[in-house]
Amino acid sequence: MSVLQQIPRNALAWIIISMFALVAPHAERIPAWVLVLYVLAALWRVMVYRGRWSFPGRWVKLLLISAGFAGILLSFGNLLGLEPTVALLLTAFALKLVEAAWRKDAYVLLFLAYFICITEFLFSQDILVTLYMLFCVALVTTALVALHQPGEHRFTWRTLRQSLVMLAQALPLMLVLFFLFPRIGPLWTVPIKSHAAKTGISDFMKPGDISALGQSTEVAFRVQFDGPVPPRAQLYWRGLVFSRLQEGTWSSLGYYALPASERRAPVPETVGEGLDYRVIMAPTQQNWLYSLRYARGLTPGLMATPDYRLFSPVEVEEEKQYRVRSWPGTVLDPQLSDWRRRAELALPELANPRTRELARQMYRAAGSPEALVDAVLDLFRRENFIYTLQPPLLSGEDTMDQFLFQTRRGFCEHYAHAFTLLMRAAGVPARVVAGYQGGEVNPVNGTVIVHQFDAHAWSEVWLAGRGWVRVDPTGAVSPARIESGLEQALAEEGSFLAGSPLSPLRYRGVGWINAIRLRYDALTWQWQTWITGFDSEQQLGLLQDWFGELSARKFATLFLVSWALVLIPVAASLLLRRPTHRLSAADRYYLAYCERLANRGVARAPGEAPGDYARRVARELPRFGEETARVTGLYLQLSYAGDRELAANRGDLLSQLKAAARRLF
Repeated sequence: MSVLQQIPRNALAWIIISMFALVAPHAERIPAWVLVLYVLAALWRVMVYRGRWSFPGRWVKLLLISAGFAGILLSFGNLLGLEPTVALLLTAFALKLVEAAWRKDAYVLLFLAYFICITEFLFSQDILVTLYMLFCVALVTTALVALHQPGEHRFTWRTLRQSLVMLAQALPLMLVLFFLFPRIGPLWTVPIKSHAAKTGISDFMKPGDISALGQSTEVAFRVQFDGPVPPRAQLYWRGLVFSRLQEGTWSSLGYYALPASERRAPVPETVGEGLDYRVIMAPTQQNWLYSLRYARGLTPGLMATPDYRLFSPVEVEEEKQYRVRSWPGTVLDPQLSDWRRRAELALPELANPRTRELARQMYRAAGSPEALVDAVLDLFRRENFIYTLQPPLLSGEDTMDQFLFQTRRGFCEHYAHAFTLLMRAAGVPARVVAGYQGGEVNPVNGTVIVHQFDAHAWSEVWLAGRGWVRVDPTGAVSPARIESGLEQALAEEGSFLAGSPLSPLRYRGVGWINAIRLRYDALTWQWQTWITGFDSEQQLGLLQDWFGELSARKFATLFLVSWALVLIPVAASLLLRRPTHRLSAADRYYLAYCERLANRGVARAPGEAPGDYARRVARELPRFGEETARVTGLYLQLSYAGDRELAANRGDLLSQLKAAARRLF
């Protein structure tokens, strides 16, 4: 094997550093055995370099490849989907390192490493993730630079500095491409994260589902109002409407479950001034969107359902930005169709007989739907009902009988379920609405941060002349949940984020921690708005603000001129820069000594060996002969002796050489 075609030691070291940096952010989503494989692959390649082990043979490589495929298949159940594909790519990277013997193999490995850098953005585009992946790109580039230094057999940090300079030179071009290159859709589609849990509210609800989200600190979405933020008690973010109850589980009415006459979203007459706001929603792998009561999408592509909620025609698999206008005071469905009335009164037969009987008794005593609503809420206030994140398990068909007459401990979905069931059993149309309630107002930028633990369920009842009216039975049991949030509501119980002891949200009472958290969240909003959410509409608006109306010719001119302004200085610096050789300390001291001898009349000829020059000095300047011989000996020893030989006395020899060079005068 030619020495020039081998992978230099410095390059191999940087490749191994890069591979561990690349696998680190994927550690939580890949099987543990892949991490073990990375350690073994690095060890194997190091031992091969040291000559103690050999490269794997053909059959060993075939066995490793087969084991890798089998491991991914057993770990994920199939090879389709984003997570198994990325795990397979990471496994291939480790196995390729084991067989990488030539520089061409290293090129393949490094180009694969650049591709792995991109895969992390399929899972997260957070600021810190982006900074870390830039660090990984710098490491991979360092390995690529080291690969072009075949004579470098010592690990050195200078290679990292060279790669950072190269990346800094590319930064202006990257900015030009980001702001000016046309924003086009993806050239391929990415499979859904089939092995990742869907985030947030699900398309069905049974007791205990939403309470599971009460321990999650993830951000569901952020909202920025054009005007003042409404009071917290009015922030009911509708996402799903559950009108069907089967086997104790609420679910939505699908499009094809509706008759043709019910499929068009009605357009009610709006009341009052609308609230304009922008939402940036985290990926959910679902279609529904979140908004306040009666919303119209201002962003193209948003659609509305007959039960007055917004949805996206495609699943939300990346951060979704949309603008909305809401009229919370609008009357929804002032007239209820016969089909809709039957749908919103339907109940399973025979289940929860005691609850049904209680509803009939309360309705006879109340005398009207409005009075019944007040009576049920008063029941929740008077009786010993408890709001808790740790409700007892309800089993069997009569879950609401158990809840209302036995346990009386539940989360918001328990109370919404029980209230809606009581209304329907009494003949009052009612349904469950799931979404989020409240949110944290960030004083830094005025945005509303809605976390997963703000997930909430409430009821809507239909009242003659008023249409659908929101009723939140949780507010009757725990007013603090609506007015102050989940943390205050569970203060006595102490269960708020009990499973997340390291979350900054648990330390909102510590001033400096909370200040850092809120400032970082404000920075995240700007990042989502101007970087990850920078689409063609924003790009066009920004360019028009800068340069006025843009024609195709004007845009092409702007594009070429900006490239020229970036590339010409870089090209000029590369062409005009003279190659320089950095002298060692020994070289500098010896050349200084030679220059002083030249001042005495004996100049060193170009290419003259140090030994020949010393002998000529001894002949022409006998009184400097002995000193010149000693300086030459020190210089040759520092220049050609091995590192091990000089490890102990290099500093002493340099000091002697420096002193000798100065003693000439």
